[in-house]
Order: sequence, then C-alpha cells, then structure tokens
Amino acid sequence: MSLQLKDLYDGFRDPEAIKALAKIIAEDAKKLKEPLNIMEVCGGHTHTIMKYGLKQLLPENIDFVHGPGCPVCIMPKERIDNAIELANIEGAILCTLGDMIRVPGSKSSLANERAKGRDIRSLYSPMDIIPIAKENPDKKVIFFAIGFETTTPMTAAVILKAKKEGIKNIFVHVNHVLVPPPMHALMEDGEASIGAFIGPSHVSVITGSKIYEPFPKLYGTPVVVSGFEPVDVMHGISMIVKQKVEGRAEVEVEYKRSVSREGNLVAQKMIDEVMEVRDHFRWRGIGDIPKSGLKLRDEYADIDAEKVFAEYLSNEPIDDHKLCICGTILKGLAKPYECKVFGTACTPNTPLGSCMVSSEGACNAYYRFGGVEN
Repeated sequence: MSLQLKDLYDGFRDPEAIKALAKIIAEDAKKLKEPLNIMEVCGGHTHTIMKYGLKQLLPENIDFVHGPGCPVCIMPKERIDNAIELANIEGAILCTLGDMIRVPGSKSSLANERAKGRDIRSLYSPMDIIPIAKENPDKKVIFFAIGFETTTPMTAAVILKAKKEGIKNIFVHVNHVLVPPPMHALMEDGEASIGAFIGPSHVSVITGSKIYEPFPKLYGTPVVVSGFEPVDVMHGISMIVKQKVEGRAEVEVEYKRSVSREGNLVAQKMIDEVMEVRDHFRWRGIGDIPKSGLKLRDEYADIDAEKVFAEYLSNEPIDDHKLCICGTILKGLAKPYECKVFGTACTPNTPLGSCMVSSEGACNAYYRFGGVEN
C-alpha cells in the first residue's frame, strides 16, 4: 500500500488523543496558583488553535495571547511602500511571496500596482527567481524577501546560486526578521501578561531550540517548541502547565521529530555567509526593535536593492490606519474581536491592516474560524 499524505498527519489530528490531552491539562490546571496566559508566537499556531477550537477544550484559567510571529503582519507600511517603489522602476520585475501582494501600504498595494500594469509576481518558491532572471536578461529582477528564520535560508540559497551561475540582474531587498528579539521586547516591556511561550516549530528547525534558552533564565518563562498539528499544540500546552505546576521554567521540545537543540547547521552557515544582523528594524504596530532583522553583508552591496536603488526609496516611518489595532494584537494586548472594524469595514477582501490580510494573521484566523465568515 502506497503512503498517502493524510497518513502523515491523521494521527496528529486524532480526536481521542486531543480529548485525552485536554483531560490531563484540566487536571493539572487545577493546581495552578494563578491564571496562565500562553503566547503562541507563530501565526501558524494561532490558526491551529482557532481552526480546531482548542481554546474551548481548555479550562478557564488558561488563555492564549497572540504574538508577533507572522512575517507579513509585522511588515511596516514604509517597507511595503518600498516594494511598490521598486516595482515602479523602469524595467523592473518585482517578486515576492504570497500574502505580501495584498498587504496595504500607505497609498496602495502590490496587487493594485499589478492591476495598473506593473510586473509584479507572486512566487511559490524563492528559487523561481533564477529562471525569471534568465528569461529576462534585460530586466532588473528584484526579490522583496520576507520571513523569519524559516524562509531566510532560501533567500541565501538564491543569492549564492545566482553568484555561482554569474547571474547579474537579480537584486534582493531583505526584510528577514528574527524571532527572539520581539519576544525579549515584549517581556521587557511588561505590558502584556505572558506566563509562557509556545515556540515556533519551523523556525526552530532552522535555529534549534537553543535560541530560547535565555527566556527561562531572564524572565522565569517556560518555552515549549511545539508542532503545528492539534495534538502537538495540546501536548505542548500540557508540557507548559506541568512546568508551571512543578515550579519549573525550562526550554522543552515537543516537536522532537524535527527540532534539535542546535538546529540546521548547514542552513545557519549559509545565512551567515550572505547576511548579518542589522542595527534596527521597525515592526508594524510595535516599533523599532534593535538587532531584530537581517541585511546583506557589504560584499553583496552590488545586489542589495536598498543600496542599489536607494534614490527611489522613501524611509519615513508610516503608522497604521487609526482604526486598526493590529499592533496591539501583535503585542498580546488585545483579541481581534476587540477591534471596532473587525469583520465589518475590515475583512480579508477589504483589509485595513496586515493581521487581516495574511493567512497567518490573528484577525484572519478569527474571521475564518471564529464564526464571522458566512
């Protein structure tokens, strides 16, 4: 019998296993000394929680707060404006991933610019840039690169492949960001009540779980790296509750089938070869977080779109729509339904903010799985 895709995830969506974990969590939660707010950093976890109704399976003294782990959601308007400005350069082909096409900037979006005739392409894989560049040698092929540590290796791989093959018409605008700095920023700010973190799974495959080790030491906050499937998330929550009940604060890995302490060393080396940490990166709705993003190393200045096309790019910070509370949601201080325009003026088809646009955004998850969408 041949292996089917569903064979790989059916066991991780087993209702009986989920119910059994819910019962364990409920029993352990009775021993908690105070209510427990768990921040799931990654938008993928938010969607699992909402899609499978996991919050409804938990006792009242356990709640979720949603974190800034959606790469589209945290992209500030001025950087989206940069993408639009790059797309309007004569002879340019602007390429990016998925939901970035629809995220509103200050005056337009890439989708609107494409409708006006600009050559803007949504990629399935960053590697798709290589054939695009070869097929259009007279064009400037600009990759607007986004994502956390999960997608950064692919950008690095594209750059190294282009260099090896002598392709000269590929340029990269780097918007890759790092997971730990915003987690630190939220803990040090102290405004959000965060008792523990569910660590991102795919990010951790690349970085390893070691990047979370400062959190228990500095803040007494457990971090459990969990997979995205419902059983994974429930198991991760159970591990967190046990830590709390036992008075422990440690980094643990629930997603052991893919995550090690050290991570993917080959991918890490590849990233380090072409990129370095930038001094500052402004996060949408959160503000400037030092050492939270990456940039190309000086030896790659000839393909760095931020330098090569600097004359076309504006850099003034631009705040969100006044009615949008996406930033407050990304800080773990509000739920999407607390926004006055959620599900009315702001929907996935008419988004005012990035949290509604992105398939990983908290507002999108609440809209799709919270009974708002008809």
